[in-house]
Amino acid sequence: MVPMDVLEVDNEGALWKFLLSGAMAGAVSRTGTAPLDRAKVHMQVYSSKTNFMNLLGGLQSMVQEGGFRSLWRGNGINILKIAPEYAIKFSVFEQCKNYFCGVHGSPPFQERLFAGSLAVATSQTLINPMEVLKTRLTLRRTGQYKGLLDCARQILEQEGTRALYRGYLPNMLGIIPYACTDLVVYELLRCFWLKSGRDMADPSGLVSLSSVTLSTTCGQMASYPLTLVRTRMQAQDTVEGSNPTMCGVFRRILAQQGWPGLYRGITPTLLKVLPAGGISYVVYEAMKKTLGV
Repeated sequence: MVPMDVLEVDNEGALWKFLLSGAMAGAVSRTGTAPLDRAKVHMQVYSSKTNFMNLLGGLQSMVQEGGFRSLWRGNGINILKIAPEYAIKFSVFEQCKNYFCGVHGSPPFQERLFAGSLAVATSQTLINPMEVLKTRLTLRRTGQYKGLLDCARQILEQEGTRALYRGYLPNMLGIIPYACTDLVVYELLRCFWLKSGRDMADPSGLVSLSSVTLSTTCGQMASYPLTLVRTRMQAQDTVEGSNPTMCGVFRRILAQQGWPGLYRGITPTLLKVLPAGGISYVVYEAMKKTLGV
């Protein structure tokens, strides 16, 4: 979700400070949880009924193949895409907010849901090629690519420009259940805290962190099957065959692994929610204090 700080009139004109704070928080949290993210991608792509990969087994095989540092493969592009992702998301959200309720005031629940979804959809549309590069670099074998530019060159030469938008459809469809579940759970928790006598105008750090963590977890659970399909589509041709379709990937997963296969890799996903949220919250608040917002 776009932080509610951006909606406050007093913070008008300080957008760059929120962008910088959010980018720094995202960079630190993603770096800290990168091994879990890489394990998740490996489990999503390579696990099957005949080749079941658990979290510890996945981490161990990655260390054996490329050493301890290989746990952070793909993290460079993951950090690199934070700046454009945040900038686009915040900018679109700000424009939607102004359209729905003018320059002043906070948008109600429905408008905020629509504005947030549109902001995420716009940012994901523009950075989808970076998502594909991140998936390929995360899954790469030692020596397969010389770096980011070499990975992009090989994709363009061997698969064409369309390969950079693989997984786009499930990515867009996944925004709907994620945003709806995330915001609904967050608002329910907000009502719960209000009824329990909490001051939600100035909530404590524990209340804010627990609310965001639980709402994010529920959002990820709701959209996870589409996230898994997106990752499988973005992976190498050898995994799903040439030019895999969303329906084709769904059918293959169900045929090979059944319904549980749609939640393969959910363990590292859930394990990284709390530390990622905690790190993001601490760094974000520290950056805001440093920048004076």
